[in-house]
Amino acid sequence: MVQCEMCGAETANPKTIKVEGAELDVCDDCTEFGTEVKTESSSTTSTKYSTSSSGESSGSSGSSGGSSGGSRRRRRDMFDEMQELASDYDDRIRNAREQGEYSQEDLASELNEKASLVRKLERGDILPSDDVRKKLEKKLGISLLEAVEGDEEWDSGSGEGGLTLGDMVKRKD
Repeated sequence: MVQCEMCGAETANPKTIKVEGAELDVCDDCTEFGTEVKTESSSTTSTKYSTSSSGESSGSSGSSGGSSGGSRRRRRDMFDEMQELASDYDDRIRNAREQGEYSQEDLASELNEKASLVRKLERGDILPSDDVRKKLEKKLGISLLEAVEGDEEWDSGSGEGGLTLGDMVKRKD
């Protein structure tokens, strides 16, 4: 039995329909909400929407064994080497500007930005955009980014009594 992806009902033989560009396996009652997709007779829809972690297949294999790669290495994602704006970015900008003996107006002129932007950045009122951050780093010879700590701070150990999203939120009082 397969669950209908539209209404959640159990169905023995789901039909594949296209709704707003998405292909869904649905029960007979929900086929009216989309256009039925004709599939090749040699392939089944259950292999098309496999939940295994073996990756996407091109469909050239006719076997239904399912174990194509054995053990897989953990995929690297964009968060593995992520950096974020340093919490003391305002102090870093101000100190580097003063060491370079620039006034706020002179630095703004060198960066082709407004002096009010430099003032707001040094007060910590606003965050620099990526292009302004890069200009500041290049002109002042500083880094405004710092590495994000790894997953160890998020490891709650057991599934019970761990951290929740509410535990991590900083509230304004």
